[in-house]
Amino acid sequence: MRRFTVHTLGGGRRVPPPSSSGAPGRTPGAPPRPPPGGRTYAAVDSRPAPGASADAPEHRTRGVVPVLAFAGIAVAVMQTLLVPVIKDLPALLTTSAADATWVLTATLLAGAVATPIMGRLGDLYGKRRMLLASLAVMVAGSLVCGFTDDLVVMIVGRALQGFGMGAIPLGIGIMRDLLPPRRLGSAMGLMSSSIGVGGGLALPAAALIAQHADWHALFFTAAGLGALSMLLTVLVVPESPLRAPGRFDRLGALGLSAGLVLLLLPVTKGGDWGWASTTTLGLFGGAVLVLGLWGVWELRIPAPLVDLRTTARREVLLTNLASIMVGVAFYAITLVLPQLLQLPRSTGHGLGMSMVVAGLCVAPLGVTMMFVAPLYARISARRGPKVSLMLGLLIIAAGYGAGLWMMSAAWQTVVISVVVGAGIGLAYSSLPTLIMGAVDPSETGAANGLNTLMRSIGTSVSSAVIGMVLAHTSVRAGTVEVPSMQGFRIAFLIATAAVLVGLALASFLPSRDRTKRPVLLASGGDTPDRQAAVTVRP
Repeated sequence: MRRFTVHTLGGGRRVPPPSSSGAPGRTPGAPPRPPPGGRTYAAVDSRPAPGASADAPEHRTRGVVPVLAFAGIAVAVMQTLLVPVIKDLPALLTTSAADATWVLTATLLAGAVATPIMGRLGDLYGKRRMLLASLAVMVAGSLVCGFTDDLVVMIVGRALQGFGMGAIPLGIGIMRDLLPPRRLGSAMGLMSSSIGVGGGLALPAAALIAQHADWHALFFTAAGLGALSMLLTVLVVPESPLRAPGRFDRLGALGLSAGLVLLLLPVTKGGDWGWASTTTLGLFGGAVLVLGLWGVWELRIPAPLVDLRTTARREVLLTNLASIMVGVAFYAITLVLPQLLQLPRSTGHGLGMSMVVAGLCVAPLGVTMMFVAPLYARISARRGPKVSLMLGLLIIAAGYGAGLWMMSAAWQTVVISVVVGAGIGLAYSSLPTLIMGAVDPSETGAANGLNTLMRSIGTSVSSAVIGMVLAHTSVRAGTVEVPSMQGFRIAFLIATAAVLVGLALASFLPSRDRTKRPVLLASGGDTPDRQAAVTVRP
């Protein structure tokens, strides 16, 4: 009988213990009987994927973490790739300022749709395979954008770039399936934080490229990062041996996609259309209707795209709601500090920095997030992911609170970036562990995809609300309207309030001893149904 180990933090479906007939204590060919006091669960289908080994030895996973983290950073770059040239987009694309914002909105909408769908496809057909597909679509989108100045074609290319966001939940799922427990905490923390690391590091790099080269070079650089990530993934990352049962829910995917577009479109464009306009209110109403019908469908089918019953569990629901708040807090700093740094000193509150210097001042946000992953692993191992999440939220609140009075010099913005980055790094690192501690191993990709979607919703809400605040509190500087210091401070207060709401939600998460899931040891022998029996030791 061939056996392999599945390192996981999730639960499973209960099955009866093996019969005691035949050999003493076990059925011939059956998995080992659980120890006294243990419980037996049925794991996901343990058949290895084509070309994958069920054993995943240590030497085969040595480079998995940096390669997957690099993939996450590469796709996260799409979030802030165009920030340095936002104000120039209408002229570059020969269009109005309102229409130019579709270049940013398309990436957001596509990323929101892709994350849960690609996560589920990864559970069913192979996470590595879907990771490569996500990266390939991103590369194609980057090349489309790199060769055009047409608005419509640019929007299509940016939407294709957004599909790369599915790589982050897929990477987390691969880590869970392949890595031993001692490496899993810091690895998942780094992968989860890559969404912020890529966004933070992209700011100075994109500013440098945009300042010294044609702006299309931004897209060719993104395509190069994606292609390199694909090559490294093919060479280093083995396919996960786990597969979820069932078929892909096409109708559910269509319903979720339509509902998310109807929801996020007015969130991102409501400021331009008017929050009380017929279009905005109609789209919000349509979102409620479509997502409601989608929920009914998902509850009625045996293999849904998103298991809403699992999503409604307290630990999953509260973690996802807290993720929205963390997303709001993360995006606030990326909206405020670059503008503050680049505003001319003649405004009375601007710091008059160049595009590149402004990017370098904000870059510590991403760097700090990357370096707190090992710290998160230690805190989580000793105190649990709930404590690390709450600690991260407290640090974010402290950073924004201090920032209310620390926006008068460039070095102060660096301090704010470091403090807030450390908090966001801890919070983001905690989220996948909390999610995977509450879901079946067969739902890893879909569950993490949904959690990544929640963060995207948070950033969308943050962009809309803070953008509206800055517009309504702007002051005149010469012939133009510029954001005011009052607006920047209100934005920081909004981020602080979101963090405090997230802290309150996190406080209701089950404590560590109630959510801790020990390692599951799965035996994939030559039994007729080849389904692994999993023993959970209390």
